Amino acid sequence: MTWHVFPGGEIERLAPQWDALNVQGANSPLLTSRFLMSALRVFGTGRERLVCLGDRHAPDCMAVVVERKRGVWETFQPSQAPIGFWLMRAGLDVAATLHGLMRALPGLPLVAGITQQDPELLPRPGDSDRLSTLDYIETARILPEGGFDAYWDARGKNLRHNMRKARNRLERAGLALRLDCITDPALMGQAIADYGRLETSGWKAKNGTAVSPDNSQGQFYLDLLEAHCRAGHGRIYRLMFNDTVAAMDLCVDWDGVIVLLKTAYDEAMSDYSPAMLMHHGLFQSIFDSGEFRRIEFYGKVLEWQTRFTEDKRTIYHLNAYRWGWVKRLLAKDAPLAAGAD
Repeated sequence: MTWHVFPGGEIERLAPQWDALNVQGANSPLLTSRFLMSALRVFGTGRERLVCLGDRHAPDCMAVVVERKRGVWETFQPSQAPIGFWLMRAGLDVAATLHGLMRALPGLPLVAGITQQDPELLPRPGDSDRLSTLDYIETARILPEGGFDAYWDARGKNLRHNMRKARNRLERAGLALRLDCITDPALMGQAIADYGRLETSGWKAKNGTAVSPDNSQGQFYLDLLEAHCRAGHGRIYRLMFNDTVAAMDLCVDWDGVIVLLKTAYDEAMSDYSPAMLMHHGLFQSIFDSGEFRRIEFYGKVLEWQTRFTEDKRTIYHLNAYRWGWVKRLLAKDAPLAAGAD
């Protein structure tokens, strides 16, 4: 089969083929054309290439790749995208597919990498002379099965006790708790501005990583949530203490899976555990509604997440080498991980 290489912007024309391939395989909310196009609009440099294997009307594999440095290609991977943009029909051999892609890319690619892959979406292959995989992070999820009461009773005593204490403190302070779910695209601008204020009030402001309406992160999440909400697949959960925003979660969903992309809370209210209270209410609403069969975090497992779930798996990088000696040569210094300089 033949590889076709297009400028990255061609995803707007080929979005139906991309989405059809996603549905046939990974079927992930993180791999829809909406998510990809938001990432390209804000973080694309113009050097990205959309690659398609086989019939352009019904490809067997599609990806967006970029030459990170001379001879080293990898999937397009801004840090705001939890998994690399690679889609492949079930049954294809990933090693053979990557090696074929290297022969189709311009120049003389020596390494082609697929970054940050979920083994449940793309099964992790074994290493070989011209293929290697590398652990990236552990990520967590919750399967909302069996009813919320049974799930909550299985949580640790400390978590349940701390939630009761936080609610009692709120009551003594005269603060009423309310959890909102915002899905109107017209409200996303104000919601992202509120989210940015939460992040800029805390440690992320000190190291320059906070979301703001004026920076690329804020522009990305606004573009992403507006597009997803227009399609009925985006939402922002917001915890209120009286009329004050205490915590927020930015989320996208697709086909029974919801992904919690980012969480922020007002650090001045940390005595009331706003993020934990928000997640307690959020998870209860998901259990009760039956709307989703998986709640995914897709970031590095955090301590608070381990209180809500024990279900973890390892996200991995995958590298293919044009020749075996390239892999051996690079291994003499340090393993070349996709996504790392």
